Amino acid sequence: MTSDSKNYKHLFGPVPSRRFGRSLGVDLIPFKTCCYDCIFCQLGRTTDLTLNQREYVPMQQVMDEFDQWLENSGQADQITLAGSGEPTLYKGFGKIISHIKSKTNIPVAILTNGAVLHNPEVRKSAAKADIVKISLSAWDEASFQKINRPCDDLTFDMLVEGEIAFRKEFKNKLFMEVFVIEGINSEPYQIKKIADIARKIKPDMVQLNTAVRPPAESFVQPVKKEKLLEFAEIFEPKAEIIAAYKASSASEIKVNENEIFEMLLRRPCTAGQIADAFSMHLNEVAKYIGKLLAEKKIKSIERNKEIYYSAE
Repeated sequence: MTSDSKNYKHLFGPVPSRRFGRSLGVDLIPFKTCCYDCIFCQLGRTTDLTLNQREYVPMQQVMDEFDQWLENSGQADQITLAGSGEPTLYKGFGKIISHIKSKTNIPVAILTNGAVLHNPEVRKSAAKADIVKISLSAWDEASFQKINRPCDDLTFDMLVEGEIAFRKEFKNKLFMEVFVIEGINSEPYQIKKIADIARKIKPDMVQLNTAVRPPAESFVQPVKKEKLLEFAEIFEPKAEIIAAYKASSASEIKVNENEIFEMLLRRPCTAGQIADAFSMHLNEVAKYIGKLLAEKKIKSIERNKEIYYSAE
């Protein structure tokens, strides 16, 4: 594969991002370590549901890998703290951001579910980023439990209060992603309630997403684009639709997509098997799978409680 970071443990990509162009991912958390077990997660079920903040991987190792990447390539539109789990669970993620910003002018983003922003120290660290993307897909405790399935120590009020407090302290770009699921939070009155809360948080941009990639639970169904366009009008300012994957013309991205498709022509594989075969991060694989599914080039099949993909 041509991915710049295929030999690194904690970096992946750069990958085509619907939000940020070519994004270098910095993954600080073990696979599926999160304070949520969202029904729509493209990486599957959470295996370590926790609010524990610690240095999950050696900080110096992450910094050294980043420095090596910068020396060898250093080409990306964005550097994004994201990956296998919730990045704000990494104790000292603010130091990682400071290190990156001391070495390059490439903007730094954090993709967070926002659940740990009730912690003042986490808000202080997150505020070092140029862009922070938070999430809000529920409107009360019951919907929060149903959609996000948080760990026991988290409540919906904590999430909202933390995001409101962060907005007051954060002077850079704040994006909010609202994940809409057919039959779960897709009624206009439900979206209106979410929009009312979003107005209190005051993000610079609200982005509407739906299940264009394989979700954790098979009952999660995408909302049609026409419906999302209607919902976009409910938000102030009007929300942006990010549910449609936009392909990049970059040659290495096309190569990756074609190689995955060629492999699936030969035999069905899970996302994990694809990641292992091409030394890719699961987040990266999910993007290509989502693109191929949307183009109806591949299909998904459930076998022994695992999702396999095969060429149509």
